[in-house]
Amino acid sequence: MCHPQLRTVIFVAWGLCYFACLLSVRRMWSGKYVRSPLVRSLFVNMVTEGEEVVSAENQEWYRCCPDLLGESVRALFIQSHLDSDTGAFLQRSKEKSSWLFTQLYHSLVSTVLSPMVSRTSINGFLGRGAMFVFSTNQFQQLLRIEPDWRAERLLDLGAGDGGVTEVMGVHFRQVYATEVSVPMRWHLQRRNYTILGIDEWQHTGFQYDVISCLNLLDRCDDPLHLLRDIRRSLVPKTGRLVLAAVLPFQPWVEIGGRWERPKTHLKVAGKTWEEQVTNMSNDVFRKVGFQVEAVTRLPYLCEGDMYNDYYVLDDAVFVLKASGEGDDSSQ
Repeated sequence: MCHPQLRTVIFVAWGLCYFACLLSVRRMWSGKYVRSPLVRSLFVNMVTEGEEVVSAENQEWYRCCPDLLGESVRALFIQSHLDSDTGAFLQRSKEKSSWLFTQLYHSLVSTVLSPMVSRTSINGFLGRGAMFVFSTNQFQQLLRIEPDWRAERLLDLGAGDGGVTEVMGVHFRQVYATEVSVPMRWHLQRRNYTILGIDEWQHTGFQYDVISCLNLLDRCDDPLHLLRDIRRSLVPKTGRLVLAAVLPFQPWVEIGGRWERPKTHLKVAGKTWEEQVTNMSNDVFRKVGFQVEAVTRLPYLCEGDMYNDYYVLDDAVFVLKASGEGDDSSQ
């Protein structure tokens, strides 16, 4: 049997070797090189280290070729740009990435827990991995509302830690949220949002002025059923759905520490960002009774780690309203 002091020495030696390996990797891949660590499988990372590179790269984050959009979608496209709120998020992410000992601790905890716990819950427990979808001005531009516009109810599905919810929530008297991850629900409770169960929000007896479904469509088992539930839960005529989808569309569901294919596979046709936006607008959304009011291209940003300052994906952000068309069945 191993002596307690020997076990302690072995553990300390293992910890030192682990940190040394991480530091060597950090040094090896600092600079201009791009790496793809295990942060939500299938993410395509576009990460930079210098201000000059960021300046050149952020032009691609918002780029769209309107001529490649379908005729019915072309007039609905809103051109977005990097603004001060987005820049502030990037700056905070760079600062946090440089907190070496914090990042070493996060890496160790993540390595130990990842086989058993979802990455979302690990991030919630550690208080890291904040997301950024749109700024206050970009949200107002999409919905065509003034800064002082107010409505009754907002529902944010899969709200995470509530950072993006806060951008929208200032315009509503009551803010509701759903979230599967328990640590993330703790963050939402601290923000005083009303948390509803994933099978509860559709049966509250009231409807919502705006429902947000941000980067959730490719992470749920039955996306078409979800869209139909959202449509029935919106205030008739004036209710709006704000939906963000990562493109190219690659659906996976996170269960514990594993990634699995969803039970219902939503097919989005097209190879380019513009082609997939057009297909979603004319086929997917219309099938369940939604009509596109506005769409824009935005970077879906996530705080980084000791390897990268931040991670970024291509988002298509839609504003949808219910139409008289579509199959409203539950199948």
